Amino acid sequence: MKYLQKSKLAKLIQGSLFSSLVLSGAAVAQGEEAGAESAQLEVIQVTARKRVENAQEVPVAVSALQGDNLDAYSSAGMDIRFMNAKIPSLSVESSFGRTFPRFYVRGLGNTDFDLNASQPVSLVVDDVVQESPILKGFPVFDVERVEVLRGPQGTLFGRNTPAGLVKFDSVKPSQEFEGYGALSYSTFNSVDFEGAVGGGLTDNLSARVSVLKQTRDDYIDNRAPNNFINDVTGGYDEQAARIQFLYEAGDFTALLNYHTRDLDGKPIVFHANAIEKGTNKPVAGFDPEVIYQDSVQFATQQVESQGSSLKLEYDFEDHTLTSITGWESAEIYSRADVDGGYGCGNDFVFGCPTPEMGPGFIFLASESADAIPSHDQISQEIRLASNFAGDFNYQVGAYYYNEEQTIETFGFDGLGGDFNWGYVFQEQDTTAWAVFASADYHVSDKLKVSGGLRYSDDKRDFRAVRLVTPGDFNNIDLEKSANPEDSHVSWDLSAAYKLTDDVNLFARAANSFRAPSVQGRILFGDEVTVADSETINSIEFGVKSDVLDGRGRVNATTYYFQMDDQQVTAVGGSANFNRLLNADKTVGYGLELDSEWILTDELFATFNISYNKTELQDNSLFLQGCFNCTITDPFVEGKGYSLDGNSLPHSPEWISNFTLRYSKEIGDGEFFAYTDWSYRSAIDFFLYESVEFEGEALLEGGIRSGYLWEAGDNEYEVSAFVRNITDEQVFIGGVDFSNNAAMVNQPRIMGVEFKVSFF
Repeated sequence: MKYLQKSKLAKLIQGSLFSSLVLSGAAVAQGEEAGAESAQLEVIQVTARKRVENAQEVPVAVSALQGDNLDAYSSAGMDIRFMNAKIPSLSVESSFGRTFPRFYVRGLGNTDFDLNASQPVSLVVDDVVQESPILKGFPVFDVERVEVLRGPQGTLFGRNTPAGLVKFDSVKPSQEFEGYGALSYSTFNSVDFEGAVGGGLTDNLSARVSVLKQTRDDYIDNRAPNNFINDVTGGYDEQAARIQFLYEAGDFTALLNYHTRDLDGKPIVFHANAIEKGTNKPVAGFDPEVIYQDSVQFATQQVESQGSSLKLEYDFEDHTLTSITGWESAEIYSRADVDGGYGCGNDFVFGCPTPEMGPGFIFLASESADAIPSHDQISQEIRLASNFAGDFNYQVGAYYYNEEQTIETFGFDGLGGDFNWGYVFQEQDTTAWAVFASADYHVSDKLKVSGGLRYSDDKRDFRAVRLVTPGDFNNIDLEKSANPEDSHVSWDLSAAYKLTDDVNLFARAANSFRAPSVQGRILFGDEVTVADSETINSIEFGVKSDVLDGRGRVNATTYYFQMDDQQVTAVGGSANFNRLLNADKTVGYGLELDSEWILTDELFATFNISYNKTELQDNSLFLQGCFNCTITDPFVEGKGYSLDGNSLPHSPEWISNFTLRYSKEIGDGEFFAYTDWSYRSAIDFFLYESVEFEGEALLEGGIRSGYLWEAGDNEYEVSAFVRNITDEQVFIGGVDFSNNAAMVNQPRIMGVEFKVSFF
């Protein structure tokens, strides 16, 4: 398919609106019998447009996670990857483990594993963009709400948001004294503690302190010959903290936030030749808790980060002036046995070929480490927003961003000798600034239109130096540089129409861009690649409805986008090397349904589902293939495998999630039982399509059950939980340049938790 036929787009739009309106209409008819005293769903407030608004009235495809759902998903010591498949069109993965998550929205993301990688999904925490991949892995604790904005968000949020935005808002200080503490114990001697306490210090000043401590024992055994080590990897020790001070005096508020993280853990585990040749199934006897590595004893992942922000707001008459100043810093050292096995058969590598190797044939012994010894990011946003009582309101503002970082890549012998035989460092200085404006106008009581513009300028100064060349003991230096710069005008235009008091229709067209990217991982290659800016034009139509007299909510969106010059990353293939490419065109379309229901006063449910279809359209885009897999793309001599017509990597067509919570008063408290199930369909790990590197569909479920009661001024909760209850483990990623190595999702985790909340 070289283009999307108009009839298909029309059918998607018609199907979305028709199904939602039918559900809404049927539910409204039933709701007439529900009675005025029935419980109702709470109004979800979001800041998707940098104002506090009812999510049902915002002309943006936005979903929020909060309350019981958020607590259950993040239990069992889960890192930020718990969000995978929990929201329509959102998937999350990582080849590093508990850090460096990669977000995909509507199929758009970036598989690049270099620490300099940019992503088309932006992460914003407490109003500050987290641009570095390492900053994106900050633990989730004492969080009030998570918002996911789907589609381009390039007007108000700016750079690198062509796919969407994930937004975290921490619980803020208040004058009321309150807090909580939660302690859990689970599989692999996992111990998790988090807590917070806050309240007024003076009549004008309040504070809140939040802490997190998570540990897990190593539980994966190594069985390589002459390197038997029990319980050698899989564990972690992590702590994080956040302290906030809020000053309120009349029309002026100031919020100071400081946060820090310290992770001492292990990287994700690579299993050599775990995939059966000619299939995407595990080889006979595969055990995810056993590996065969000659260098696993050196595997480590050390992460330290800290940051602070100051948000100042002043309300005067009909306007609010806001200033947000942010600083972030991160350091990481992560080392792993990437080939996942022992020995090798390529005499290019020092010490090879070896008389013994496995499991299976290991072409290249690969053990590498990546580090950020120095990183600093500063950002400044200032904006003026009107608060008129009339039909017209607006926002205007300016934004500045600067990031300076050094990245190091180390190559080791990969045979357990701990011999460092390769070294590259990269230096990059990124400067971006923007001015923006948006406006809302009520054309009538039922129709409101909104629009926005943003001018962005983005520049990178990049240098990469190779001081030690793998396999060349003459140590010939190599230095490369790049200085891409671009500017762009992003825009959006939307309309919201109130069909009834409980049903809102919306339409939105938007444009955004991702600034030029640089890839300088030249340890195993001599080329620094630069990807030009990518731009996206998107249209979407949707309906948001409250039904059953407020006991149900059904939201649906259908969309179509065309991305020009999409930045894609060719990872692996012929070497442990990344290259940036621009695809001429990528099209995508889909449908998203999000709903929640009060089925009875004791039973609450949510259900969402999304269909996302992406397609690369570039008949001049070719790649070399993997070392030992079965590629199904057409091969052209002298060019490689054609990517034309392929879907994007890590882009499942189907994502769905279901939750059900039952509660009942028993004695002086409440018994509750909660279950959630998420599904994502099959994915391709790489840009090319192959039999072995197609990840199977993944279904994961969880259960949480317990008892709540109050005593004095405190509320207590004791519960038991299970994550990945069926213990379904499938391959979620691969390494293709040395053998058919693969990674798996986390196993079943069972535990108990005690929590006390005080007021």
